[in-house]
Amino acid sequence: MFQPLGFEQRSVMTSLGKMVYYTATGSLWQDQVTAKDDRETLVFLHGFGGGSSAYEWSKVYPAFAAEYRVIAPDLIGWGRSEHPARSYTIEDYLTTIREFFEQTCTETVTAIASSLTAAFIIRVAAAHPNLFKSLILTTPAGLSDFGEDYSRSFFAQLVSVPIVDRLLYSTGIATSAGIRSFLEQRQFAQSNRVYQEIVDAYLESAQQPNAEYAALSFVRGDLCFDLSLYIQQLTTPTAIIWGKKSEFTGPSIGRRLAEMNPQAIRFFQQLENVGLTPQLELPAVTIGLIRQFLPLLN
Repeated sequence: MFQPLGFEQRSVMTSLGKMVYYTATGSLWQDQVTAKDDRETLVFLHGFGGGSSAYEWSKVYPAFAAEYRVIAPDLIGWGRSEHPARSYTIEDYLTTIREFFEQTCTETVTAIASSLTAAFIIRVAAAHPNLFKSLILTTPAGLSDFGEDYSRSFFAQLVSVPIVDRLLYSTGIATSAGIRSFLEQRQFAQSNRVYQEIVDAYLESAQQPNAEYAALSFVRGDLCFDLSLYIQQLTTPTAIIWGKKSEFTGPSIGRRLAEMNPQAIRFFQQLENVGLTPQLELPAVTIGLIRQFLPLLN
């Protein structure tokens, strides 16, 4: 999915199939000093939604490739990773994310993750703190936080109807017009920040064979949970970035979550006039914040 210059595609096997990831390679980033690749590792993980993939961080992670070992995976069911034809569960992602870190990282790492995946990372880090050095998270939310039940929403109920779900996906989600509309109206704070390459990258991922299975599991609410029930278990030093105009979960929820565990969550940065994915909407600002947080957390 629009692989940046100087990066190559690799993969590992998880219990649910092949998980593809992108990492810096070659003389563009490495010289004789860095060729051993004993640098600290940054892992960038995309969120969920029709057409999501590692592309979501592709305007950010190349900025760190000269100094860090950079890894950006496509989660199972998304991008170029395998798409098992199944109804996905929370445990599927907690397990495959953990397996990915265990197979690609020998030392503790900094995980940089988005939205629901960031919430999964909090749970994985709470259960396996030995894997992580720090966390930098954009809009981490379980989407059913503080007792809100997303699965009872009208859209989630509609997508739970057989046949209707596939029809909605093929006609409303996995189309260029559908993706552009969602990005402009729901994901970004300013529609003029959506350009054609973003639409094309999301569309390519959304049209992979069996891509509807993971997307519909997400839209039905099968993967949502109450993050407030888990966040106090987190011990890994964490910074949170939250777009003020996030359509799905506003910054007030983010602050409530952060205040539940101030020992671990050391920074909460709200961004004005930004939506769900600051890494796509304002990548330069996101890069700057990550650079600021890394030494403070580590």
